[in-house]
Amino acid sequence: MTHELKLLFDTLKSWQLLDKKAVFVSVVDLEGSSYRRPGVRMLISEDGEYVGAVSGGCVESEIERQAQSVFRSNKPKVITYDGRYRIGCEGIIHVLIEPAFLSEELMKAFEIQLESRKPFRMDSFFYNEVGEYDDVGSVLQINGVKYSLNSNFENNESGSQKCFSQTFEPLFQLFIFGAEHDAVQLSQAAKLLGWEVTVVASPEESKSCDYFPGAAALITPSFDAIDTSSIDEQTAVVLMTHSFNKDVQYLMALKDINPAYIGLLGSVNRRERVISMLLEQVPDLSLEFIEQIHGPAGINIGAENAAEISISILAEILSVVRKQKPVALREKMGAIHE
Repeated sequence: MTHELKLLFDTLKSWQLLDKKAVFVSVVDLEGSSYRRPGVRMLISEDGEYVGAVSGGCVESEIERQAQSVFRSNKPKVITYDGRYRIGCEGIIHVLIEPAFLSEELMKAFEIQLESRKPFRMDSFFYNEVGEYDDVGSVLQINGVKYSLNSNFENNESGSQKCFSQTFEPLFQLFIFGAEHDAVQLSQAAKLLGWEVTVVASPEESKSCDYFPGAAALITPSFDAIDTSSIDEQTAVVLMTHSFNKDVQYLMALKDINPAYIGLLGSVNRRERVISMLLEQVPDLSLEFIEQIHGPAGINIGAENAAEISISILAEILSVVRKQKPVALREKMGAIHE
């Protein structure tokens, strides 16, 4: 979710430089089931351009039509969309549409928070009843300071008013150790998920960052100079060097960190050999660190080539982060998003 909000704010900032008005759209409540859950958001400009989506594409045109009154009156509104009678989604979504403007103070605080990799919160105040209101809107809370997206918003905290509160974690990161063709595919696929990708290669690597579409950075530190301070619980690590010695040396550098996921490319036999070599170098290596290594990396989808293997690895990372056991949805009991 954080990467989606960052895209919306970056877009809104660029629109403001062009003096282009915009509304901020938030799904704040749901009855039944829908394509996306509450917390998904989008932007719509006064000339009909929009960024983001709150559905698979079936609701956006109606929201754009409803947004025209907000552009005219500069007054927020709450609407509902009943998918049971229109698109067969078996749910009713409650949508908040509000005028949006990013102050310099808000944008600076937002950027600092992302850079410091700390969570923050957004509260969206609304009513279940459809209509225009002066006291509905979204407020960001960053380090105890409140920033409203709508400068005219005043929250009266009445008894009938509801609040959808959402915590945004730091942007999810992927560190890829290795610089071969499969790293290119993994980098490109991870970028589509909105992840920030860093490729780590050995000092003798001659490739540039341009070789890895989707990567924000390519770094080439020596094994004893790897900085792991930015690898946190919102980070996945994948080792795909195709070298026993490099994998061992990288794991030695990573042994004191606790990321969301560590994946090791290769067969079970290769994994056992790498761990055996690692234990020879670090005999007191913790069992917890060894057990968090996912090797072979990925889930079984019959992947054959580099692109398919990337999908397999990303699917396993998502399942680990979301604490889900991979299963065909037709075999899953209950709602999809449970």
